[in-house]
Amino acid sequence: MRVRWAIVVALAAGAAMASAPGCGASAERSAIRIGVAAPLTGSAAVLGEQMRMGAGLAMVRRNAKGGIGGRPIELDYGDDRGRESQAVVVAERFARDPGIVAVIGHFNSVCSLAGKPIYSEGGVLQFSPGSTNVDVCRGSDWTFRNLYSDDYQGQSIARYVSDTLGMERASVLYDNDDYGIGLKTAFSDEADRLGLTIVSEHAYEREITLDFSAAVDDAHANGAEIIFVSGLYNEAALIAVTARERGILTPFIGGDAVLSEALLDVGGDAVEGMLMTTPFIVHPDIGGQEAQDFAAAFGEAYDRTADTWAALSYDAANQLFDAIDEAGADRTGIRDYFARMTTPERAYHGVTGATYFDESGDCLKPAYVAVVRDGEFVPAARQLTTP
Repeated sequence: MRVRWAIVVALAAGAAMASAPGCGASAERSAIRIGVAAPLTGSAAVLGEQMRMGAGLAMVRRNAKGGIGGRPIELDYGDDRGRESQAVVVAERFARDPGIVAVIGHFNSVCSLAGKPIYSEGGVLQFSPGSTNVDVCRGSDWTFRNLYSDDYQGQSIARYVSDTLGMERASVLYDNDDYGIGLKTAFSDEADRLGLTIVSEHAYEREITLDFSAAVDDAHANGAEIIFVSGLYNEAALIAVTARERGILTPFIGGDAVLSEALLDVGGDAVEGMLMTTPFIVHPDIGGQEAQDFAAAFGEAYDRTADTWAALSYDAANQLFDAIDEAGADRTGIRDYFARMTTPERAYHGVTGATYFDESGDCLKPAYVAVVRDGEFVPAARQLTTP
């Protein structure tokens, strides 16, 4: 309980800093400040909350060890609401504040893409633990991420459906935004190469489309053996509920943004058996002891289960702390430190594995497959069989 209370107090202090950026006691001026840009309200708020808790846990644990060079770490939160226009507001605030030495975020690809030129112009590192669109890191020396991109993920899902599950006919429902379209395109292109037939394809608008009956009926009528949802957890749950209410028992598979505790809350029994790819899952044979320890600490701190985004944000924060410890609280020095992390030997090793970058700032990590079993996310019995 003492650990949980310490984290609540620390995160509350960070929230106060975010709402009053002009406050300036000497202790606050001595702190090392890192921005966290995430959807703290809106349809993706559950995912943003996991980001906040993961980065917050890393901050509290590092501060308990003396911070960085004796200076405390403070996280300054910016709510982008999962919207491009608000992401611009958050990015401009962070970039123009010389006290912000780096930014963790954003989650949604559309937000990272909107913020990218602002962070680049302001000379501040943008480090995303959630955005997977293939263009997020391209064209900027200041944007990095610590998870795979949608081309790899989409191809992996197509190979899993075709090679591992042995299916030949799939239907696709996708969110009509940068994430949904990018992941869908990678899946469809790889499906075409493999001979996996896409029997139907329907776009939807997140938070606007509420009736998915025509899409699931079309998939069923065309003999889909599986339905691929290229979008976030809320719509994936609603699609599954619609299908089950109509007596359609076709299995579902999704990408990493489907994995959220809210999927279970919204979907209930309808999402039982749903598959999804993820760069992180807590299991002795996959995550190892370090992941087990992180999950235990997270549960003790928040009385919640850590998901992919908490783990990636925890790693992102700790990797930044190491960079600042080595390069100093200097924007350019931090960026240069990241730019040198281009080999396994220079990688940061965290709970989600080794993080190092290619020339674009992209990071390749293996994809695992999780499944909903008895209201929990567990590793699927059959994992990806191809690299």
